Amino acid sequence: MMLFLTIAASAQINRDSTPIKIEEVIIQANRLQLPVSESSNTINIISRQQLENTPVHSVAEALQNVAGLDIRQRGVHGVQADVSLRGGTFDQVLILINGVKMADPQTGHHALNIPLNMDNIERIEILKGPAARIYGANAFAGAINIVTRTPDKAFVNINLEGGQNSLGGVSISAALPKGDFNQYFSVGRQFSDGYRFNTDYDISNYLYQAEYKIDATQKLDVMGTFTDREFGANRFYGGTSDFWQDQYEEIQTSLFNIGHQKVTDKFAIKTRFNWRRNQDEYLLKRNEPNFYRNLHISNVLTVESHADFYSKAGTTGVGVELSSVYLRSNNLGKRERQIATLFLEHRVSFLNDKIDVTPGIAISQYSDFGTHIFPGLDVGYKINKDIKLFGNVGYTWRIPTFTDLFYEDAGNLGNEDLEPESALSYEFGVKYDVAGVRANLSWFLRDGTDLIDWTRAADTLQWQPSNIASLAMMGIDASLDFNPSAYFKRDFYIKNFRLGYTYIDAEVPQNIEGISRYVLENLNHQFTAGLDYLIGGNFYLNISYRYFNRVTMDNYSLIDAKVSWKEKNYSVYLAANNLLDVEYFETNLVQMPGTWIYGGVKIRLDYSK
Repeated sequence: MMLFLTIAASAQINRDSTPIKIEEVIIQANRLQLPVSESSNTINIISRQQLENTPVHSVAEALQNVAGLDIRQRGVHGVQADVSLRGGTFDQVLILINGVKMADPQTGHHALNIPLNMDNIERIEILKGPAARIYGANAFAGAINIVTRTPDKAFVNINLEGGQNSLGGVSISAALPKGDFNQYFSVGRQFSDGYRFNTDYDISNYLYQAEYKIDATQKLDVMGTFTDREFGANRFYGGTSDFWQDQYEEIQTSLFNIGHQKVTDKFAIKTRFNWRRNQDEYLLKRNEPNFYRNLHISNVLTVESHADFYSKAGTTGVGVELSSVYLRSNNLGKRERQIATLFLEHRVSFLNDKIDVTPGIAISQYSDFGTHIFPGLDVGYKINKDIKLFGNVGYTWRIPTFTDLFYEDAGNLGNEDLEPESALSYEFGVKYDVAGVRANLSWFLRDGTDLIDWTRAADTLQWQPSNIASLAMMGIDASLDFNPSAYFKRDFYIKNFRLGYTYIDAEVPQNIEGISRYVLENLNHQFTAGLDYLIGGNFYLNISYRYFNRVTMDNYSLIDAKVSWKEKNYSVYLAANNLLDVEYFETNLVQMPGTWIYGGVKIRLDYSK
């Protein structure tokens, strides 16, 4: 592979250009914050440069380029999507923004209602495997943390976009640092008439973020963000008949967080309060609101504090988290839940840091499901400074959503007798991390018990959730991120090259009766590839490729492309999604669009001295 890339990019560039760097990233977990190379887990990073270069409009689309993640879109451009990680369901992946949970008690369908413009994101961190002892229950198959920008230089960014299907977009962001007080504002809107009947959408995002440095060791931070989504939901939920083509949905999601952090050479303490609100209004008939309407309003209030203590014996992390959950719904009724979680873990190194061991435990008490314990263990061994063997094991758990328990309509019936899902997860792997190259290969097994799936008999119309006795997901996960310029210490036309592959073998249980809606729709094979190439001058090309082989649906391959002309204070681009006009489905009911071409301009007004 190295030889091939060397030959393909053998023409050296004499002028100055900026390669895409593979930098050492500190994972922003709620406790023990480690560089990616030091962790004993599988972690993928989507950098800001990748987000800017690839033709994506949303977090959901960006995640599609990471092997092991299966994004099942109903609406395009992140309008409505579910995320699966290593064969898990959309309810088994925890989404966070700066470590703040976006989990919704109504349903995991709201997990990707991200109230951010793409310009607000610094990077996306993907932790694959057991994460309950780090984040608590519901990080069943893993966690995805979106880290926002914290600019320290004054600027104004203006982004304009337009394209097929009456696509339009505008976003404006501004950073106003002044001494120890930094502020960041952002507003954006994206809209389209849709690629077929009743698939139009209109999304607005708003963000305010501020940071105040009290002294050399302390700071205060605040974030407020809001998204308003209105979209036609043609066959998003229901059957294939024309009866379901007039569905419509409006969703408003807001997140507020205020925190304090103190860091010294002996300890680091982070305390914060956050409030997440989600309102979901669904109409079966868009122009007949009284025909059938659901309205759900959820509120989650959380107070948490996490601390790291450093000593000769290693690093000790402790934390406490208290949450109150409220739901008001014309279908699900009035529901409440209180959650208290304690965290404890300790990382110790031996033999001049060649071996690291991190045992940990989380204890959660739920007002409606009692007390549960989530132990876990990470172990790493450095063969040399570049190669590390690692393994981890952890117990994970997920409580049913209020939709699982109480939802009822003509086609669905909840089950109040559901038990929480649980699983014991294992992972073993090796990672290679050197300037210009980051590679990972791992084997994983998630042995699940009492998994929740919605099923129905072939001769009935109503879906109902039930607990499956057992289901094992086993597979292989591999990734490569290669920057030739950094590796060979010379400049190349190829700026970055990425590969990813995931294989999943699901041991199908024999006790499932009827048709499965979610649990048995995992990927068998998934392959991703990405290339950033300097055509000449300031003219860049990005090509992204994805191949999907699912258990229950037809296989398909997709190619996206983007060409950009980049100057210091502006860039112009032209992009195409589904370049080969492939006909495909990510869910059984919603056909995705063919080739979609669009373009735009990004302007930066720099006011830094």
